[in-house]
Amino acid sequence: MHDEGTINSHPWVMPPGQSSSKGWVLLAPRGIAPRVAMCVGKCSRIVGPCLLVLGTLSMAANILLLFPGGASKYLVEGHISKHAKAMPGIWGGGIAVLLAATHITAVGWRCAGCSDCGTRCNAFISAVLSKMALLGAAACFVLSGVGLTNGPLCFYNASEHSRGQGTLWGYPFLDGSSQEPDARAENYLYDRQTWSICLEPVGIVAWNVGLFSVLLLISATEMVLASLQILNGCLGCLCGFCEGK
Repeated sequence: MHDEGTINSHPWVMPPGQSSSKGWVLLAPRGIAPRVAMCVGKCSRIVGPCLLVLGTLSMAANILLLFPGGASKYLVEGHISKHAKAMPGIWGGGIAVLLAATHITAVGWRCAGCSDCGTRCNAFISAVLSKMALLGAAACFVLSGVGLTNGPLCFYNASEHSRGQGTLWGYPFLDGSSQEPDARAENYLYDRQTWSICLEPVGIVAWNVGLFSVLLLISATEMVLASLQILNGCLGCLCGFCEGK
């Protein structure tokens, strides 16, 4: 039979009011749970604001895609790339991420003083919202990659692609790659001389490449941070957020 001092110093302890026949309960070593909770809380206060900034930048980049060169007439006329009009940076890399970021930031700072704020419930909610943010960022990444690969919608000379005479609105780099086998091996991204084929909007190729590349980088970073917060939220469910515990 162990004495009281031996039992209290051992990770196995008997719950109050129970007899020895009902077994012992394993407790985590003293100091581990508070340390994990401290790391969880600090991580939330870093990830949340970062996602807020990235989500805002994602929405801004997608909005700029709708206004090539800052002009609104192409949006009014419907001469905007279908991938830009899908607005993955707004609903995917933007709204879905901002919802999670707002909750993560609010909970992280609210629980900084270890107030009674239902940390485990909020940690579970943050993990769920982070999963939604991860899916939104992944959708933004995929659609942005496709938009970058297909190239912009522009007014170009169709005769240069053996599609008849005159000029028209279309996807010259996508049409060229589907019609000419030799063009498939030569991506327009690595041959800036081909960018001049787009007559209107002026500078649309550079505009398209730059903003879709930004969306790719933003959404990739969002996926990393959202994945980190999912793990962080799961730890928060077990240990809470509060440093003072």
